Amino acid sequence: MSSSSSLFSGYGLGLRKEHYRDFLETKVPVDFVEVISENFMVDGGQPRHILRQIRERHPVALHGVSMSIGSADGLKPEYLRRLKALADEIEPLFVSDHLSWSRIGNFNSHDLLPVPYTQEALDIVCANINMAQDTLGRPMLFENPSSYISFDGAMTEWEFLAAMSKRTGCSLLLDVNNVFVSATNHGFDALAFLDGIPAERVRQIHLAGHSQGRNQSQNMLIDTHDSSVCEDVWQLYAKAMSLLGPVATMIERDDAIPPLADLLDELAIARRLGASARADAASTAIAVARERMKEAV
Repeated sequence: MSSSSSLFSGYGLGLRKEHYRDFLETKVPVDFVEVISENFMVDGGQPRHILRQIRERHPVALHGVSMSIGSADGLKPEYLRRLKALADEIEPLFVSDHLSWSRIGNFNSHDLLPVPYTQEALDIVCANINMAQDTLGRPMLFENPSSYISFDGAMTEWEFLAAMSKRTGCSLLLDVNNVFVSATNHGFDALAFLDGIPAERVRQIHLAGHSQGRNQSQNMLIDTHDSSVCEDVWQLYAKAMSLLGPVATMIERDDAIPPLADLLDELAIARRLGASARADAASTAIAVARERMKEAV
């Protein structure tokens, strides 16, 4: 297994069935697409056939939602076998999933449940990541989830992610919207999160929309992926881009799917902010280097 996932700095969209025809019949100006792995893990059939056609036009990232990397009873070998078959066929840019759990025994919650940031949980997560990466024969990316409850733990979320990636060699998928949602819900500093994660391990960024909770959850933000990226998340994205190395960026929409043109407009914003953040970071680095040269003379 290679020691790191590919360095790639393109801009892409999540591929949803509402836009299959656009991607198959027109030239869509994206650098890659991302698909939900489980939607294509059945051998044969139309979805797999469509994915193969789109793969001829665009690089593809596989993003899973049910590996359940935090499950204390380990991973399902059959799930890993089917994911490996898909990855071997598609040769994706990335294979990713979430730092969460959804399954215990034969029960599946079909939700991304939070992991406590403790040493015991870290040991379980790392053992599962090692199993997944060994089975797939490739490194994986793991995404920081949005959360609505917090546990007493020995680590912050960013400390847990840093320790996890160091121990397993996995990379990180930074969901900027999830950082904003969790920071708002739990009262931590989103910038401390960005400063605390290992920048060199981040390979991909997700951008999405969220909603205000209702009833008992009215004071919480909910990661719904059913609206445009808000201004606060755009600002946090610009900050993230100034701190990171080469990284892929993707707009994610899972509900209230708009016309493709609307998502491409959002992607254009991401391109502009990313380019501006990189230019500012480069200018700052050059200025610092010049000052150090003056001091050395």
